[in-house]
Amino acid sequence: MQNIIVAFAKEADARNFKSILVRKGFDVAVVCTSGAQALSAMEDLGNGVIICGYRLSDMIYNELSENLPSYFQMLLIASPSKVDGSSLPENVIYLETPLKTEDMIASLNMMLERVSTRRKKARQPGKERSSEEQETIRKAKELLMERHKMTEPEAHKYLQKCSMDSGTGIVETAEMIISLTSV
Repeated sequence: MQNIIVAFAKEADARNFKSILVRKGFDVAVVCTSGAQALSAMEDLGNGVIICGYRLSDMIYNELSENLPSYFQMLLIASPSKVDGSSLPENVIYLETPLKTEDMIASLNMMLERVSTRRKKARQPGKERSSEEQETIRKAKELLMERHKMTEPEAHKYLQKCSMDSGTGIVETAEMIISLTSV
C-alpha cells in the first residue's frame, strides 16, 4: 500500500503537488501545512513517504526528519540555497527546484519500494532451519568437498551462489546437488 503525505507551508503548493501525483496514478493519503499535522498523519498511517518543502508552518524539514517514524521516508523538495545536500539524514532524499516531474516520480517510486521492502523484512522473523534441513546442507557440502576437493567454506559459498543464481533456497539447492551426485 502506498501511503503518501504531501506537506508544504502554502496549502496551494500542497494541493498542486497532490494534483500532479494523482494525475500520475498515485493515491495521496493526506495533504497538510504543518509538521504537527504531518507527524500525526504518519502515526496513523504507519509507513510511507512524505513529500515536503524546506519550511512548514511550524517547523523546518530537519526538525520533521528527526521525528519521522522508522517506516517513513522524506522526499524533500527545496532550492539549493536552502539545503546542504551532503549532510542529509539517511531517510531523506533531496530534489532541487526547479523540479522535473519525472525526477520526482522516479524518486517516489524508489522510496515507496524501499519502504515496502523494509516492512516485509521486518515482518519476517529469522528462519531457523530444522535438523533435517541442516543435515541436507551438511551432506551436500560433504559431497562437494569429497568430489571437488573443496574446503567446507568453499562448499558453503558454492551452495549459496548456486542458490542465488537459480533463485531457490539453499536447502533446495543442496537437495539438487545430492540428487545429481547420487546418479
